[in-house]
Amino acid sequence: MLRYREEQDSVGTKKVPANAYYGVQSLRAMENFRITGRRVHPEFVRSIVEVKKAAAKANREAGALEESIADVIVSACDDILSGKYTDNFIVDTIQGGAGTSLNMNANEVVANRAIELLGGAKGSYNLVHPNDHVNCGQSTNDVYPTAGKIAVIRMLEKAIVQLEVLKGALQNKAEEYHDVIKMGRTEMQDAVPISFGQVFNAFAGAISRDIKRFSAAIDELSVLNMGGTAIGTGITADKEYIKNIVPHISQVTGLDLVQADDLVDATQNLDCFVFVSGIIKSCATNLSKIANDLRLMSSGPRTGFGEINLEPKQNGSSIMPGKINPVIPEVVSQIAFNIIGNDTTITLAAESGQLELNAFEPIIFHCLFESLETLTNGAEIFAKECIETITVNRENCARDVEWSMGTITALCPHIGYTKASTLAKRAMKENKNIRQVLLEEKVMTESELDAVLDPKTMI
Repeated sequence: MLRYREEQDSVGTKKVPANAYYGVQSLRAMENFRITGRRVHPEFVRSIVEVKKAAAKANREAGALEESIADVIVSACDDILSGKYTDNFIVDTIQGGAGTSLNMNANEVVANRAIELLGGAKGSYNLVHPNDHVNCGQSTNDVYPTAGKIAVIRMLEKAIVQLEVLKGALQNKAEEYHDVIKMGRTEMQDAVPISFGQVFNAFAGAISRDIKRFSAAIDELSVLNMGGTAIGTGITADKEYIKNIVPHISQVTGLDLVQADDLVDATQNLDCFVFVSGIIKSCATNLSKIANDLRLMSSGPRTGFGEINLEPKQNGSSIMPGKINPVIPEVVSQIAFNIIGNDTTITLAAESGQLELNAFEPIIFHCLFESLETLTNGAEIFAKECIETITVNRENCARDVEWSMGTITALCPHIGYTKASTLAKRAMKENKNIRQVLLEEKVMTESELDAVLDPKTMI
């Protein structure tokens, strides 16, 4: 039979499972916010426990916590960071209260594990109290954004790793097919020749810029409002603690973090998340544009562009035998659509804060975590399951260049735009290639045409 203990908060009393490390406030939050069915991201759990550990150290150093209490809080945090008790973080990722539910969930789990280490029974908060001890010198309003920023920084770092792999795969394709020339197109119409080396290097260049932007996003998020407590004034926190808390967090996390110059500003204004989300959206947009181009270049395979081949991944139809769809580029674009939607949500949430606090950080972090996780996974799959296995149809590309009207652009410096345009129209009308028409018109000798119409000279 399941046993319970009774706990009390400002709302009243409630029965909590006796073996649970969470307490009454976590349980209420779980019941109140049955929203997504998804618990807080593991990276968020990790980072908020690290903040609790750093706070205990800073409070011990400042004399705000007894050494024995601080030490057992640190030990409890270390246990959780080793992977234990994380199933006791029970609150939904989207929650009211500006993140108080997650903060109290962390406070209660840490407190009850610390009580257990002292030999007490869970819920014996006279030994270690979730608010008075674990939350000493803190507020949800500095803990929650600080932990969220740390989690996002780590997810950005993971994304950078996969984007580097993707960039490398694109550069490898550029090298592999640097000698293959295809027709470039503008506004979906034949333009002038371009090499696949140039095509894939352009894709890689876009990803390279995204990687640089992700590094800028990490810098933006490395400024913390920790020490500001409720609204940035530092009420209830020891002055020495305020001065030393961020260095302690840097030490615990291994990240290069700094305290905001103006804690009031850093507490109420969330423009940094709009900036970071915009960078993620830019990257997603680039990935989707690349995916769009690959779908076009591989279209057909017999009645479309047919310039490249994407490795078959699965049946493309339940009714059309042999049909294969470009499923990897398709999923990459869908990731982008979702990220663009998340960016809109983040923008609205950041704008909707009132006065000294923005209550909508939970939806901001929910969206940022989802965007980064799907982008990182998408980049990994894009590189491995699509880019690395692309092959180019050399014969199709050579034929298209030969028959395209676009090559006549190279004649403009020799015969002028008007004459070139007239010859192009004739070639189209008579279904002949440019070379045939030019020879018939005796515009140039065959050897001269060989030099001018050589696609290699056009790229």
